[in-house]
Amino acid sequence: MEEAAGVINTGSATDSPGSLLIRGGRIVDPANEFDGVADLLIDAGRVTEIGQSLPARGTPILDASGMLVTPGFIDSHVHLREPGFEHKEDIASATSAAAAGGICAVVAMPNTEPPPDAVAAVKDFYRRATGAVTRVYTVGCITRGRAGVELAPLAELAAAGAVAFSDDGDPVENTELMIGALESARATGRPVFPHEEVRAITAGGCMHEGAVSARLGVRGMPAAGEEEMVARDIELVRQTGSRLHIAHISTAGTVDLVRQAKAAGLPVSCEVLTHHFVLTDEAVAICGSAAKMSPPLRAASDVKAILAGLADATIDTIATDHAPHTAREKALPLAEAPFGIVGLETAIGLTFTYLVETRVLDLATAVARWTWAPARILGLPGGSLSPGDPGDVTIIDMEAKWRVDPGDFKSKSTNTPFAGYELRGRAVATVVAGRIVYRSEP
Repeated sequence: MEEAAGVINTGSATDSPGSLLIRGGRIVDPANEFDGVADLLIDAGRVTEIGQSLPARGTPILDASGMLVTPGFIDSHVHLREPGFEHKEDIASATSAAAAGGICAVVAMPNTEPPPDAVAAVKDFYRRATGAVTRVYTVGCITRGRAGVELAPLAELAAAGAVAFSDDGDPVENTELMIGALESARATGRPVFPHEEVRAITAGGCMHEGAVSARLGVRGMPAAGEEEMVARDIELVRQTGSRLHIAHISTAGTVDLVRQAKAAGLPVSCEVLTHHFVLTDEAVAICGSAAKMSPPLRAASDVKAILAGLADATIDTIATDHAPHTAREKALPLAEAPFGIVGLETAIGLTFTYLVETRVLDLATAVARWTWAPARILGLPGGSLSPGDPGDVTIIDMEAKWRVDPGDFKSKSTNTPFAGYELRGRAVATVVAGRIVYRSEP
């Protein structure tokens, strides 16, 4: 079929679902253990059938010959910056970037202004998301104002559409408050999704504490600042039986703690970010504030442990922590620049280049970490291609070789340490509810 290249902004795909026959691609659907060349039919926004030589009967056709066809990728950790920081990013620009990166759904973290700590704020977020290019969900706050003093009304936030609870960017350091959060969240059926950090240990740090920080003469953030809080929260799960989904793990010690929790049968899961399985703290010496993030890039031994945790299924999901900032902010000295990098448009390339090509993960497992796993953990629609599932599909050219050029990003921001990287694997089409919302240049 003929479609304009690039992001196709024609209103919300989920509000006006479409029909589409995706012809002749290699369909990999880990949830259903399906891997084969076939056609995929979507009708009125829902998967109808997978089979051979399916009749079109007037349905538009997208030729996917030679391409990988997967359930729509879900980025379960994204900062959309709206409301409050629209000069960095907004829902429209972020979801355009997501579509260009092959992401069909994004989960927004709550460090906005105001934050989603009340029903009105959650409803306002979803009102703002009307017309978004991709599906959009929000995480609700654990505490009011993310201040760590008083619990937010978690049951009410869940009823309004919050898919999990976090004060991301800020830890919940009060143990009794965290127990209350876990117990309240358990009643909603949604996980607590915390930022794990002991501020007394990490205060003033701007990168990992180690040989590189010592060489650069800057204050570091010790691995213990993450690991001590993770250990505490796992113990609280042992006491409460509540679900815990640990955000952006970055250290070997955290991988071991999660592995032990799973071996003990505790309801603990975790995510890793794309940059934490690719880069070490040496990137800060090379890229400066472009490689400044929280949790920080760690030592090579931590990256090795994360790759092992991905390989043995200790780590459940992959996400980006897409965190846009202005060029002026990121040009500040390392100690003053904000934490965070953008990631929506490099996620697939980094995953295929550094996990699939290197055989850390097989293809189906890599796809599952971006699809079925986040859908299952956060209770989201999608993640699989069973009949009746949302017609969200990511189509990838696994052989595509491309150079990261931030000037081509759809995001408002370009803060990335991956500029100039040569990657393999790129989305060529993104389908949400049966509508093509992105097509690459021919």
